[in-house]
Amino acid sequence: ADGSPAYAQPAAESHAEYLDAIRGLPSADAPGVFGLHENAAITKDLKETRELFDAILLTQARTGGGGGGGSGSDEMLGRIADDIAARLPEAFDLEAAQALYPVTYLESMNTVLHQELIRFNRLTAIIRSSLASLQKAIKGLVVMDAELEALAGALLLGTRPAMWMKRSYPSLKPLAGYVSNLLDRLAMFSNWIEGGIPETFWLSGFFFTHAFLTGSTQNYARRNSIPIDMLDFTFEVLEEKPIAAAGEGVYVHGMYLEGARYSHETRELEECEAKVLFVPLPTLWLRPQKIAE
Repeated sequence: ADGSPAYAQPAAESHAEYLDAIRGLPSADAPGVFGLHENAAITKDLKETRELFDAILLTQARTGGGGGGGSGSDEMLGRIADDIAARLPEAFDLEAAQALYPVTYLESMNTVLHQELIRFNRLTAIIRSSLASLQKAIKGLVVMDAELEALAGALLLGTRPAMWMKRSYPSLKPLAGYVSNLLDRLAMFSNWIEGGIPETFWLSGFFFTHAFLTGSTQNYARRNSIPIDMLDFTFEVLEEKPIAAAGEGVYVHGMYLEGARYSHETRELEECEAKVLFVPLPTLWLRPQKIAE
């Protein structure tokens, strides 16, 4: 099936020769045998490795004091909590942002910004309060309840705490990657507040991406007196990074392709390269247009 002689019809005549041919088959089948790209084997191996490491992490003790010396998991928890809390910036000043970007009929992005700031303030508030409560529990000032116990276990294992994810945007990252990604998102909105609406938007940096896309179509609908339910998006892949905001629609970046790659020569999607699982997609121009009747 993949052109390998190992999978050809065996040139055997006797029972013994057939057995020899069977024994000569590869112990592990190549992805091409099943019509898959060779990167499928890498994806499978990565999945199995993650499952193995997750199982190993579950065997580690989640709690247990450090005794009088304070050198155990309590001390480690304290350091982790302090590090995360210290890296979090102050909550967004909603009133100041509202004054700079008031809600107006022709600029829905101001509403999108305000809603995003509220969501991120709620998330960072629960992170701060839970870390502060955990620090008190470590010191014996408050009771270590089930939620704090789960938080402590997640921090020790380097996973996303369930308490945070109830207020969070979806994420598959481990703890360190999640915190770094959160800081990048907060920085994006801080730059928006201080420097104005960006030329291109980091699409995956939004808490609620659908509201952002709706805001873009709403701007177009109101400026052109078109019902919003009569609009959808067309898109164009940009060859160069824009230096100014889009006149209509929005420029977005931060998306990736899996299982394919974009060719600048043909301006089409092509087969992904070997051993390259994810490829960044160039900046896209999302432009509202009327739905074809």
